Amino acid sequence: MKHVLDRPVWSALGTRHASLAEGDMLARRYPTSIAPFVATDNESSESLQALAKLASTGENVLLLMADPIVAPLDFAIVTAAPAVQMVAAERLEQVWDDRIVQLSQADAAEMLDLATLTKPGPFSLRALSLGDFWGIRIGGRLVAMAGERMKQSGYTELSGVCTHPDFRRKGLGRLLSLYVADKIFARGDQPYLHAYATNKSAIALYESIGFKLRSAMNVAVIRGPI
Repeated sequence: MKHVLDRPVWSALGTRHASLAEGDMLARRYPTSIAPFVATDNESSESLQALAKLASTGENVLLLMADPIVAPLDFAIVTAAPAVQMVAAERLEQVWDDRIVQLSQADAAEMLDLATLTKPGPFSLRALSLGDFWGIRIGGRLVAMAGERMKQSGYTELSGVCTHPDFRRKGLGRLLSLYVADKIFARGDQPYLHAYATNKSAIALYESIGFKLRSAMNVAVIRGPI
């Protein structure tokens, strides 16, 4: 039986992010200006054809699922990699630091600059359309952040965790991960996250604060014909 997180993009766009969804009952996507994620509920030819129609000519889009990746006909798989999905089943350590501030759209450009530098995953100026973000400033400069991305019934994804290279090894990523996870728990949701399977340091960090492996995942960037 499928779990709601096996196809997190599909389930988010069919529930708590339905207002953002483009597409229909065969294929869905986030608006290009928000995130490159696309999804189907299965790999039927009808679903893959519908998915193909959602991508602009030559556009790179992103698939994330527990099932093997299948691209629509004539689409190229640009990159593909194994990933993991981790879930915190129980309330984690509660932390507080008066440097942590909630970020707003006024911080969007600085958030994008930090994400572009550190590459925590797909990020855009409209990331705050998906959920709340918090950050830490040092000397007036945004040096670390973490926030929310996909949301399903009972679940919220912890995402965008990143720290400027000049401020690493100071525990800021751990601090913000715990802080955001606690915010998610406080709303009655269970936090979950994704990491590339090769990112052993990130996985070790998340395990150390209480996240556990739920499923192996597959992630791929695919591109339609030009």
